[in-house]
Amino acid sequence: MRIGIVAGENSGDLIAAQLIKTIHKTHPDIIFEGIAGPAMIAEGCEALFSMNELSVMGIIEVVPKIPRILSIRKKLFEYFKSNPPDIFIGVDAPDFNLTLELKLKKIGIKTVHYISPSVWAWKSYRIKKIKKAVDLMLTVFPFEADFYHKHQVPVCFIGHPFADQIPLEANRTMARIELGLDEERPTLALLPGSRSQELKYLSEDFIKTAEACLKKIPNLQLVTAMIDEHKGAMFQEVLKQVAPHLPIKIFYRQSQKVMTASDVILLASGTATLEAMLLKRPMVVAYRLSFISFAILERLVNLTHVALPNLLASEPLVPEYLQDDATVENLTTAVLKRFEDKQLVSKTLDEFVKVHQALRQGANEKAAEAVLSLL
Repeated sequence: MRIGIVAGENSGDLIAAQLIKTIHKTHPDIIFEGIAGPAMIAEGCEALFSMNELSVMGIIEVVPKIPRILSIRKKLFEYFKSNPPDIFIGVDAPDFNLTLELKLKKIGIKTVHYISPSVWAWKSYRIKKIKKAVDLMLTVFPFEADFYHKHQVPVCFIGHPFADQIPLEANRTMARIELGLDEERPTLALLPGSRSQELKYLSEDFIKTAEACLKKIPNLQLVTAMIDEHKGAMFQEVLKQVAPHLPIKIFYRQSQKVMTASDVILLASGTATLEAMLLKRPMVVAYRLSFISFAILERLVNLTHVALPNLLASEPLVPEYLQDDATVENLTTAVLKRFEDKQLVSKTLDEFVKVHQALRQGANEKAAEAVLSLL
């Protein structure tokens, strides 16, 4: 049997890799091929194209890459048309995957979409395309399943794989030992994102915020995690220009361990906010796009919050600063408050535990079972 699969960014790569690993436990001969990142490749997926080609954020920022992305999607469709897989799984990356799923379904290939797009946040036109494109939607959050049931889309709530993998109580001391950090010093982790545009828009203000926090907490330990050496070089270049003497330790491909080792995390909005919540670490969330991209999104999206912990909880749990609000002053004030206000932190972490427990559903096994049942 053959399964086509596409992931478009780092978080999707990790989730897809776990699904591949779980399916291979009972069906080791199934072949996976498509667009893959390093984690998927390590689990035996054949990469027809590199995942990095799809990892783009924003609206205006995507425009120069559209011809190449469309070319990849066309070539992938032609490949799967000539070599039909038994099933196709699109992991996140809805702008790429939903169109591909629609075309594949029309020629008789069963399709699964894993990680729902934020369709509940956008105008409802997208749900019509999803109904036509997928045989099954796998959702990681319970409110998403309710939405799809309402719109009569085949759906299965599986919980989130990260919630199963991350312990209810993460060991901060062990993480610091493994990273060679001081076990006693207060620690701030900076995670400005895994995409080049995120680093471009957030690195400077994150560095300046760290510098301001260090003035208030002289023994503060500063750490960051980069997805690869290229992104690390981008960050180091900004650091050299903004605060060359600021002692920030850079780790590669160890973002979860860096978060575990921290007391407070300053990070870009995205899947990392979910990981930070599951690790029970207080956080401050920021995000910034180009002016035009943000202006367009403001008109399209119907959300009061963007950080996943705030969407999953019954009340806002973490401060989030978007666009012009993501100033050094705002970020510094919010970060320092989470170092100083123990009562606030304790209340926040109690809520994190409740959400974590609700998302623990055995996601990899449920996803594998759902896929295999379609086969």
